[in-house]
Amino acid sequence: MERTDHAISLGTLGLVALALGLFGYLHSLARWRARSCGRPLPPGPPSLPLVGNILNVPKNQPHVGYRELCAKYGDIMHFQVLGQHIVVLGSSDIILEYLDKRSANTSDRKVTPMLELSGGDIIFAFFAYGQWWRRHRRMFWQHFNPTASVAYNSIQRTVAHRFLYKILTRPSEHVKHVRYSFAASMMKIIYDNDVESEIEEQMIRVQMTQDGISQGLVPGKYLVEFFPFIRHLPSWFLGAELRVKSTEWRNAANDLKNIPYNRVIEEMVRTAQNPDQEPRSIISQLLAKISHYRGTDMYAEEEDIVKNTGAIAFEAGADTMFSSLQTTFLAMSLNPDILKKAQAELDTVVGPNRLPDWDDQASLPYITAIVKESLRWQNVLPLSVPHSTTVDDELHGYFIPAGTIVIGNTWACMHDPQVYEDPDVYRPERFLKDGLLDPTVRDPFNYAFGYGRRVCPGRHFAEASLFINTASLLHVFNITPPLDEDGKPIKIAPAMTDGIICYPVDARCTIKPRSAQAEALILGARAEAFAENVQ
Repeated sequence: MERTDHAISLGTLGLVALALGLFGYLHSLARWRARSCGRPLPPGPPSLPLVGNILNVPKNQPHVGYRELCAKYGDIMHFQVLGQHIVVLGSSDIILEYLDKRSANTSDRKVTPMLELSGGDIIFAFFAYGQWWRRHRRMFWQHFNPTASVAYNSIQRTVAHRFLYKILTRPSEHVKHVRYSFAASMMKIIYDNDVESEIEEQMIRVQMTQDGISQGLVPGKYLVEFFPFIRHLPSWFLGAELRVKSTEWRNAANDLKNIPYNRVIEEMVRTAQNPDQEPRSIISQLLAKISHYRGTDMYAEEEDIVKNTGAIAFEAGADTMFSSLQTTFLAMSLNPDILKKAQAELDTVVGPNRLPDWDDQASLPYITAIVKESLRWQNVLPLSVPHSTTVDDELHGYFIPAGTIVIGNTWACMHDPQVYEDPDVYRPERFLKDGLLDPTVRDPFNYAFGYGRRVCPGRHFAEASLFINTASLLHVFNITPPLDEDGKPIKIAPAMTDGIICYPVDARCTIKPRSAQAEALILGARAEAFAENVQ
């Protein structure tokens, strides 16, 4: 009898558990239907229990993989990984409609456990949308809006001229020189620091920080993405490799914002005896603006915003421009006819006795077209930085739940054959009509720097830097394919690295001055740069 009662009680418990599970399921289903109002999620690949579509996430060249998925399921494509809803937008019209025109709901960021471990959560570009982010952006915009950016032209020009000398003396290290050139201009403008060793140290911190962020944005790569609570357990639980790497990444992110900032503070203390000296760096100007908060609880917050503003300005500015100009080297070595057209325009407008300047830009449409085509051809940010929705939404009849990660496939926009004929071909002429820039052609600058309220506020500074460096470089140098041991040209296949920020895999080339007069121009510009104490 006891056995029967025991069996009945177990059976009863099983039925109760089943009933509770069914009730929970039906309750969740009812809540989902109430939220979605019967609207379906966007179409996408079939998912597996628990892990969802983790096997469908493209591991290599995800921008290409997402375009293929969108070709099958539509330009609004949905999948989910470990319960996280993700929507990929595959066309220009959809991206601009949702991320630009409806940015009030699509400007958030999703901070994942891995992004926290990698240090990405202390970079303000990844902050959640809200007042804290707005305070950062407002401070950044004050110094990088179109009007403010003009004030940096002289530094951009002299650093570009210094860059030419580095190329002249060590042409085989041009990739290193490109990175250094943009980093030097950002370091000077933000921190008033032109010490070469400190610039190189900051470049290393940027690379480590971006390595960590790139890892942190890959869905499901690490166990902590499956079980977020792991990050609160003892560090050994993460595994030896991830424990070491995450510590390195986070330390690099902290050093990126603190070390050059502390040097500015030291310099301000040293020059405090000269009250008439105007603040020369962006950091010192910002500190002057928040000085009235000193001694209050607000000062620590405002100071942190100043640090974060300097860090993101250096990181985003130096690296994005570095990748694009590196692409230009590659493109010129592969397309000698394009280089000849660019040099013919420069010879006509600028002449042999000086280097290009800002006043020449309106008369150099082909150079501007080259800058645009380099951005389009090999995208620096092929998937931009993912957005996130704040509230439940609807897009073209589909339900977009709050908290959905929204990815705009910038690469697909820039390689749309309906807009750009032969999109894999490097062809600056696509932006020209009758020898002038054609405003009817889709401008890569409207896509390459993000969307909506998250668009990079340093875009105008970047555009100016890319122009002056590209024009100066092509005016004085010939760029041809690299040579093997027998002196024969090496065929380089254009390819980009994987990651949130991408670079040419191989940008080797042969660089030589166009003439003795061109070499003299470089040496003269270098002398002027030293006279102005800009490295």
